Amino acid sequence: MDQVTVAGSGVLGSQIAFQCAYKGCDVRIYDIDPAAVARLPHKWRELSAAYRKDLKADDAAIGAAVNRLRAGSDLAEAVQGSDLVIEAVPESVTVKRSFYEALSIVAPKTTIFATNSSTLLPSQLAQFTDRPERFLALHFASRLWRNNIAEVMRHSGTDDRTFDRVIAFAERIGMVPIVLHKEHPGYVINTLLIPWVRAGISLAVKGVASPHDVDRTWMIAGGGDTGPFAVLDLVGLRTPLQILTAAAAAGDATAAEEAEWLRREYIDQNKLGIETGEGFYKYPNPAYRRADFLQPRATKA
Repeated sequence: MDQVTVAGSGVLGSQIAFQCAYKGCDVRIYDIDPAAVARLPHKWRELSAAYRKDLKADDAAIGAAVNRLRAGSDLAEAVQGSDLVIEAVPESVTVKRSFYEALSIVAPKTTIFATNSSTLLPSQLAQFTDRPERFLALHFASRLWRNNIAEVMRHSGTDDRTFDRVIAFAERIGMVPIVLHKEHPGYVINTLLIPWVRAGISLAVKGVASPHDVDRTWMIAGGGDTGPFAVLDLVGLRTPLQILTAAAAAGDATAAEEAEWLRREYIDQNKLGIETGEGFYKYPNPAYRRADFLQPRATKA
């Protein structure tokens, strides 16, 4: 699959697009918001710097990747000739349904559709497409050039050949495929991650410890590079809010309290994490540096 369309140019959508281009794919980015498209050159500069630092990428490789990226707000143009569409639009069934219904009209009949949704199962979305057999989930972790897993999850109607082709594609773009043969909420990564993150949130909501001290405890005693709150900033705070809200709707009263705290203290103040420059910490020069966390006295976040 040489021509890829990424729908949605947010934090993860832009990372997916850049990684695909870096690995030689021609990539078109679609975003319904022209202002978001206009911000992409800035994101390419940020990602270029990260690839130079973390992957030791040279200027030639970075330049070639950027030259393979095109963006716009015309969906039909963005998917023309596309082998694969990776959807990374907002985590809303209503939004995704509208997108897939429009996509089904304009995409070539041979194009495979993959959702990057972290909270919705592919069977919940396949019904909104004209090709459920060519539909599945392809889920990435934040900072995917370093955290290079790609969870490939089929639903009961996914064609075997489609499943195999997407697994091969994940390998082609430098990912380690994590193969899920059946649907599971949270995939593998979030099934492991969410309880850890919620434990940290619970300590802060109850006033037991500050987010900074929760993180430094994990880093010093647990040996991690970051704590749960730094991870939330990297993922973006809207995604955990959606997960907590869904849990609350299913009757989890603790999740409802945690969701309200996250919304009130951070999201309503536009503290969404790295994408807005502030979440639990400030960016691009975050308050958390490993050396700070290892100091005997706590510092205020």
